[in-house]
Amino acid sequence: MRVRSLRLLPLVVLLVVVALVVPSFVLAQSAINPAPPVVHIQDGGTSGRMESIFIPPLTGAPFSMMLVTEWSRPLGNGGSFTLVNKRRIVRDGRGRIYQERWLLVPKGSKIESRMDVIQITDPKEHTWLNCGVDEKICEVRPYGLVPDMVYKLAMGTSGPLPDGQGFRQHDDLGLSNSNGVDTIGYRETTTLNPGVLGNDLPMVSTREFWYSAKLGINLISKVDDPSSGRQSFSATELTTSEPDPRYFVVPEGYKVVDRRKGRRSQISRFPLVRR
Repeated sequence: MRVRSLRLLPLVVLLVVVALVVPSFVLAQSAINPAPPVVHIQDGGTSGRMESIFIPPLTGAPFSMMLVTEWSRPLGNGGSFTLVNKRRIVRDGRGRIYQERWLLVPKGSKIESRMDVIQITDPKEHTWLNCGVDEKICEVRPYGLVPDMVYKLAMGTSGPLPDGQGFRQHDDLGLSNSNGVDTIGYRETTTLNPGVLGNDLPMVSTREFWYSAKLGINLISKVDDPSSGRQSFSATELTTSEPDPRYFVVPEGYKVVDRRKGRRSQISRFPLVRR
């Protein structure tokens, strides 16, 4: 499962100024209850492999769904080449997330997709299990996201881009419903002027997404970018009941290797279950 990275004037002068103008009890209160970090979420794009929709580890908002993905890229003769897959995503009321990763295959071909990775994240234990299906090895890595973070949609406002690079148009699409869950839609159209990214003509990209405030995810997301092609993600078979706990334990027969610093290379404290 992929997640966008969180990306700090010397602090001494700043702290002196604050101490002079802000009452001490305010400083004490801020130390006790610091503002939670903000994570701006955005679907689609490529970074070595295709990014999918972002699933935050929210508590009290369980769901199970199948995510249908299509990725179309243009051919030189005016046609397009489309890859597809379908994979399961599950989140429980504690914020644990289970995701399957299935290989993208040509749409309409006889090539069958197959699952190659299982990912399980636990915000309370701060663990990320990345399980290779072929190797039957689950690597444990640190997981930094927690439910208390503020997860916001990565949206800009209509207006010119910095340094005369182009223009962004933001449109509210109103309310809708997907799989019985209320959503609100947005569209952003970004036009880059010639020469900004090696383009000799204006380059236009669009993002359209239908966001569920109840679940904190986009149930429909469409990204059209000349550099990466057209990507669409659609939630199907969506339910909002508490999922089976079996999704959040290591499959039977898998070896667990701890890749966190300062830990033994192999551990066995994770429970096992037959899938």
